[in-house]
Amino acid sequence: MITKTSLLATRALLCLAKDQQATATPPRSIALRLGESPAYMAKVLRSLVKAGILRAEHGSKGGVLLNRRPDEITLLAVVEACQGAIVGSYCGDIDDVRATCAFHRAAVELREAITDVLSHWNLEHLTKAPGPAKRLPGGKQCMMPVFPLSLGAASAPGARKRNAVK
Repeated sequence: MITKTSLLATRALLCLAKDQQATATPPRSIALRLGESPAYMAKVLRSLVKAGILRAEHGSKGGVLLNRRPDEITLLAVVEACQGAIVGSYCGDIDDVRATCAFHRAAVELREAITDVLSHWNLEHLTKAPGPAKRLPGGKQCMMPVFPLSLGAASAPGARKRNAVK
């Protein structure tokens, strides 16, 4: 349901929200901190800039900054920036859902539930508890970064090494 791109976008936004730098942060710094490919990170951040969630600054000291306050950035906005609008109308544009097939009614109900949850949660909520306080059962690792994060410390302890650029 939520793609790797949307998860990475959320992780990058958490880094920027926690860091709250007055200057732009280069995509490469965010990618290295999260242990992700700089090229993939740049693609993800471009989607967020295009959606107006981030602001890009060009030049030698260029990078990205939050373009909205964290409480104004919903998970719905992030997912739609990365994945497109959440679709729930499969039988055409019909006003009366009761006149459609059962699958269509189920799809509409699912879309409404997903959009309600994603529009309720925002970046400010996520910064308050971005990762688990302790190790997850079975040694599993949470996808969200552990804070405090410093974007200046690309190789900080706990940074994910998978997909890191050598």
